Amino acid sequence: MPTTARVAVVPETSGPLRIESLTLPDPGPDQVVVKLLASGICHSQLHEIHGARSSDTVLGHEATGTVLAVGSGVSHVEAGDCVLVTWIPRTVEPPPRSPVAASVEQKSGRRAASQGVFTWADHTIADELYVVKLPDGTRTDVTCVIGCAVMTGAGAVIHTAGVGAGQSVAVFGAGGVGLCAIAAARVVGADPIIAVDLDGAKLENARRHGASETVNAAECDAVARIRELTLSGNQVDMMGQPVAGVDFAFDCIGAEQSVRQILPSARNKPVGTDDRSMGVLVGIPRAALSVEALDLLAHEKFLTGSIGGSCRPERDVPRFLDWFARGDLDLDALVTRRYHLEEINEAVAALEKGEIEGRAILEF
Repeated sequence: MPTTARVAVVPETSGPLRIESLTLPDPGPDQVVVKLLASGICHSQLHEIHGARSSDTVLGHEATGTVLAVGSGVSHVEAGDCVLVTWIPRTVEPPPRSPVAASVEQKSGRRAASQGVFTWADHTIADELYVVKLPDGTRTDVTCVIGCAVMTGAGAVIHTAGVGAGQSVAVFGAGGVGLCAIAAARVVGADPIIAVDLDGAKLENARRHGASETVNAAECDAVARIRELTLSGNQVDMMGQPVAGVDFAFDCIGAEQSVRQILPSARNKPVGTDDRSMGVLVGIPRAALSVEALDLLAHEKFLTGSIGGSCRPERDVPRFLDWFARGDLDLDALVTRRYHLEEINEAVAALEKGEIEGRAILEF
């Protein structure tokens, strides 16, 4: 039977989000209806709130909940199961297919669109590829951020970049995604792990998650400081310059300045070796990316993007739950604010002002 849901809706025209009571239909063959318990509030959603759109929009893309109903073609979950809802689709074979984005009918008769899923709501309906079964007894509050923050940040380290023990890492941005990248770097044994941010409090928090060094970019040239911290005393590059910089530099912000800084923060190639460094773009940039071509060429650096941390939820969600269980991923410290659905505009305002250290969540 149809399900009544209270949903935060972004209006087509500018203005605050509003809470609407909507009716979700019975699930189609490949859909799941979920009663949500907690949802992350991701910084990337600000792009959707402030961007142009052709209809009202529903947001949120990481949540935990309990399955209420499943479609006839759904076999991996059933009513009563505890699940994670994520924007990163599961890989199902054969045959692979693309998930269908959810939309909801409003009382006006218009449809509000989503970017795949929506979780700023007390109930949702989603393509089953976006739904991952969780083990019985899994905590359902802070684990909701595994759906985006953890997979995006930690996955960029272990999958996109493949960071190994003893390799050096710099992470630009000590927000929710950046802290997960830092935690993953610690798990794999990276050293040093350098956190870069403009906020001293966020940098202190980064140390709690595994950063061995911090750089306050409001007080110094971040690239110069990273190279100072990583200067090699006995290696030079092909031009005779001292080798400095990290093996992997991650931008977890997407700001114009930080995007430009990851490549020069990556190590210049030591002469006579095949050691190459990498810049990884994790945050969502708002402008075109320009790079110093000679730096890229002469030092054979790599520059790559990472979408969803190159994760496969069916493989990686159990891994990150294990990290959480053994204390390697401190989700209790990562989640620093909790809101109710009625407070969504307060949460968005705090996010815009940079007041949230780590991640904020909604609890239903």
